[in-house]
Order: sequence, then C-alpha cells, then structure tokens
Amino acid sequence: MTTLAVEKHHWGSRRFLGIPAYRRLLATRLASQWGDGLFQAGLAGAVLFNPERQADPAAIAAGFAVLLLPYSLIGPFTGALLDRWDRKRVIVVANLLRAAFVLLTALAVGAGLSGLPLYVSALVVMGIGRFVGSGLSASLPHVVDEDHLVEANALATTAGAVMAVIGAASAIGFRTLLGAGDGGSAWTTSIAVVGLLLSAFIASRFKAGVLGPDEVDEPNHAITAVARGLVDGARATWRTPSVTAGLAALLAHRAAFGISLMITLLLMRYSLEDVGILKAGIGGLGEVAVAGGAGVLLAGVLTDRIVDRFGTKRTICGALLLTAAAQVGLGLPMTLPTILLASFVIIFAGQIVKLCVDTAVQQDVGDEVRGRVFALYDTLFNIAQVTAVSITAMVVPLNGRSHALILVAASLYLVGLGAYLFLSARERQVQHPGLVREDDGSHPIG
Repeated sequence: MTTLAVEKHHWGSRRFLGIPAYRRLLATRLASQWGDGLFQAGLAGAVLFNPERQADPAAIAAGFAVLLLPYSLIGPFTGALLDRWDRKRVIVVANLLRAAFVLLTALAVGAGLSGLPLYVSALVVMGIGRFVGSGLSASLPHVVDEDHLVEANALATTAGAVMAVIGAASAIGFRTLLGAGDGGSAWTTSIAVVGLLLSAFIASRFKAGVLGPDEVDEPNHAITAVARGLVDGARATWRTPSVTAGLAALLAHRAAFGISLMITLLLMRYSLEDVGILKAGIGGLGEVAVAGGAGVLLAGVLTDRIVDRFGTKRTICGALLLTAAAQVGLGLPMTLPTILLASFVIIFAGQIVKLCVDTAVQQDVGDEVRGRVFALYDTLFNIAQVTAVSITAMVVPLNGRSHALILVAASLYLVGLGAYLFLSARERQVQHPGLVREDDGSHPIG
C-alpha cells in the first residue's frame, strides 16, 4: 500500500484539462477569481490610495472587515444551502447577483460615498461570493477521481489564485488609464462585472445535479437547515482529525498573515520609497501581489510531490517553520526587496498548508456535509484575519514600522505548529475509514 502511494502517477495539467467537466469547473473559477481580484484591488485603490481620500490604520481595518467579514457572516448559510441545493444553480445565481452589486458599488465610489453606504454594497458582493468559492470547492470531487484530488485541487486553487492576481494587476492598469480619483476608481471597479458574468455563463453549461449534492442530509425546512449549518460543520470537522489539525495550522497562518498585510500596506502608503525598478505605493502592492502569485504558482506545482515524498504531517510542519523563519529573516528589515521576498516565501508556504487542508476536507469528509465544513473553514479563516488586522490597527504606528508585531506574527506560526501536532495526535484514537493518505507523516522518504 505504501509502495503504491510512493509510485502514484502524476497526471499533470494536460490530463486534467482533458476532462471536460474539470475544464469547465476550472474555467468557472478562473473567470470568477479574475473578477474578484479586480473588484478587490479596485476597491482598495479607491479607499486606500485615492488622492481624494485619506486612509489611516482604522480605515484600512474597516476595509478589510468589509472584504472578509462576509465570509464569516454568510458562511453558515453557504454551507447548509450548498448541501441542499443544486450547486450548479447556486454558482450561476450567485455570480449574477454579485455582478449587479458590483455595479452598485461602482456607483457609490463614483458618487464619492464612504463609510456605511459604500461598505454595505461591497459586503454583499463579497458575501454572495462565498456561494461561488465554497460551491466550486465542494463540487471538485464530482469531476475528479479521489486518488488525484490533491493534484487536481492544487491546479484549480493555484490557477484561481494566479488569476486573482492578474485581476488585481488589471485593476492597477485600468486605474492608470482611467484615473486614480473617484471617477476612475468607479470605472475600474465596474469592469469586474465582466468576469462574474462570464463565470455564470460557463457554470450554466453544466447539467443539473452533476456537481452534487448526491444526497441531502438536511431537515425539510430550509431555515432549520441554515440555522444548524455551523454546528453540523463543526461536528464533522471535529470527527475528522486531519481536518481539525490542518484548520488550526491554517488559522495561525491567516492571523499572522493579517498582521503582515497591515504592516505592508502602511509601509507602502506612508514609509517606503521607490528603489530602482521596485515601486512603493499601489504599484508596490502590485509587485507584492505578483510575488505572492509566484509563490502560489510554485506551491501548486510542488505540493502534491512534497506530500507524496514526506507525508502531509511533515509537509505542514515544514511549511509553518519556513513561514516563521521568513517573518523574522525577511520581515524585520522592512525594505522593498525583503518585503517582496517575504511575500513570495510566506504565501508559498501558506498555500501549501491550504492545499493540504482543502484536500483533507475533500477526501475525508462526506459529500452530504462537505459544503458545511468548507463554510465553517471559510468563516474561521476570515475571522482570524479580520481579528488580526483589527488588533494590529490599534497598536501599529502610521508608518507601519513595528518590529514587535513582526515577531508576534512569527510566533503565531509556532503556536500553529504546536496546535497542529497536538490535534494530529487524535488521528490514532479516531477511526475514520475515509482516510486515503498517511496523514501521520510516517511516509518513508525516498
């Protein structure tokens, strides 16, 4: 059995793209995440780097709450409904609805609105987007054999993340052409509607029911199903040690990443200056996004092979140690070159952890509750980042230069490592017949 795992044949992207259903699901994801990347970057430019507006740490934290809290507020509803409704229909309708609210958000930006009117519209866009993201993740096992889920998930997640970076870069380009003020920002933000409409069209080509759920383990009344979504997701997560431990590691990463992100934004906005071809300001954030995208791409290529060689447990532990080292070695200097290198390494290692956790959910959790587990996952994931960003906003100086906060972020990775090892010990005590991979890290090297 171990030998078979070691010698598992890697399909590669060409083989996966030869599966029509996988290709269509991937195209749906790419169009959606291009729109997401453009919308978020356009909105960030309008709020944080708009010469007509002034941003302080509190305003930045509020912006992140707008972008991320919907994941937490909408998450329970997303999971219950994805395990109850045809996922194809959910993805199509969600994309159409958020396209409409993208246009409303763009109108609010163009009118110079700020605060609650702008944030409510953006909250709806991001909140409805959870139905698309969770639906795509929960649908993947319906189009790819279980034996190749790690590789298929790595390809889909990596390509989607890279497309989001391309969307963000597109927003910076459109902003240069259309202007950095409210008017130009409004036009830039509105272009995201193209990706969302295209995603809805591609998803509409699936036949009804082909993306699941195969069985509905839900109460007859939708309100009851929604109300118990988080509880069901939490129970399923706790019954699956590989998911529980991986989620703890991922939450630590997300909290530490939130601290680093707030510091990076402030450094780019108020502290750093151009160094040769490297730019500060919103251009610098674009370079950070590109560096992060390269890290995501490399993680997508290597994760499946690293897991096959070292096992999931050693892979996650190594990734957490790498991020802690990068926080200290590359984060403390606070220069443009080291910030770019830190972005690459931290996002590369963090993506490895995420891919391992995504695959654990897809392999080890039953389809009838998988949507609710992904919804809980998204909820906790983003609560961790919003909380970290908000706390950081209360203590960070306006110029972003805080070595103490960098060390706190590094220590969080070590806390995550300890939590992961502690929770992984439950693996030996819990019988879970769905396991197909040696998550105890005992895979022989070589």
